[in-house]
Amino acid sequence: MAVRRMRRSATLAGALCAAIVVLLTQGSAIAEPRPTVAQAEAKLAKLEDQADQMVERYNTVAEKYKASKKKYDRLGGQLKSELTKVAELREDLVATAVGTYQSGDILLWPGFVNQQDPAAMLSGLAAGNQLAAARDRVLREFDLANRGLRDRRAKAKAALDEARDVLEEVRGERKKVEKLVGEQERLLRRLNRFNPGDPNSAGVRYTGPASGNARVALQFAFAQIGKPYRWGATGPGSYDCSGFTQASWAKAGVSLPRTTYTQWSWGASRRVSLDALQPGDLLFSKGLGHMGMYVGGGKMIHAPRTGDVVKVVSLDDYWRGRLLGAVRP
Repeated sequence: MAVRRMRRSATLAGALCAAIVVLLTQGSAIAEPRPTVAQAEAKLAKLEDQADQMVERYNTVAEKYKASKKKYDRLGGQLKSELTKVAELREDLVATAVGTYQSGDILLWPGFVNQQDPAAMLSGLAAGNQLAAARDRVLREFDLANRGLRDRRAKAKAALDEARDVLEEVRGERKKVEKLVGEQERLLRRLNRFNPGDPNSAGVRYTGPASGNARVALQFAFAQIGKPYRWGATGPGSYDCSGFTQASWAKAGVSLPRTTYTQWSWGASRRVSLDALQPGDLLFSKGLGHMGMYVGGGKMIHAPRTGDVVKVVSLDDYWRGRLLGAVRP
């Protein structure tokens, strides 16, 4: 009887301990505080800076891959041309060899020597020299073409290997960006601040003071207002920051490089003071993670970040002391 009571007590004690563990676990989960709006905003700002840098790194690597692939394709075309040339010269070489064998240019010499007519003998010698010269020419051309072919093959292989290596780098950067942008999007949706935009937005008519090609660039830029930001995009339905400025100035006949880094470098001799900005000037953030276009009146137009759209913003409100400099295309 006593043993039975002891067993019942042990069972009850075990159940009580288990219940306490569950309650403590649930309590700690319930007690874990959700981030405040201010904390979420701070995290979002940090994510924006990280995303800006990472997207531009991705764009840089992607452009490097495009250049490597273009180089390989060009060398591949040259290689094909060399193959055709070598094949044609091989046919000429075979025809020359057959002709030499059939005419037997060594056997021609006794006939030349036994010629009674000196003029005829000289004519025969000249013909023999011409055959030899033609044969030598074909041999030289064939040898040079083969050397060129080997060189083209080596260069094409090197370019292909380079493109493959860079492609792996592109894939790695893409995964990093996708992970970061996913986190950014989830946070924006939690804050109810995710704006999907409209890829078919008609934009806004530009009525500012710009003239010349700057006006053309800004007219195009304003026509994109409302279209979504999308990393790696260059239009027409969405843009990232450097893709947006590149597309806007391309409309005005100015060919800008693809990334913020290369656009800033391209503009080394075109830098302008921030006190002398004109509509159409390119604006760059410190660290070169972001950029936009000055529209006048202390404002710029840009493609901001994931979950936002092309729009006009105040320089003071947006940059908050992060403005690096300006370039006038």
